[in-house]
Amino acid sequence: MMGGKDKPQSPLFYSFDLDEVVPQDHLLHKVDRFLDLSDLRQHLASYYSHTGRPSVDPELMIRMLIIG
Repeated sequence: MMGGKDKPQSPLFYSFDLDEVVPQDHLLHKVDRFLDLSDLRQHLASYYSHTGRPSVDPELMIRMLIIG
């Protein structure tokens, strides 16, 4: 189709800062202060395949289960 667009296209990439969106007194920040899951990826690495589509991050899954 030739011609101009009525409304501009939104940007493909954008800057997003979670701290600007989630209030400081939110439950997510409280959990993050006390929950250290930094070793979880290494501990569970042998259970994840290196072929195919990447899986959901295990740290993210555990955090979702706790908050949910």
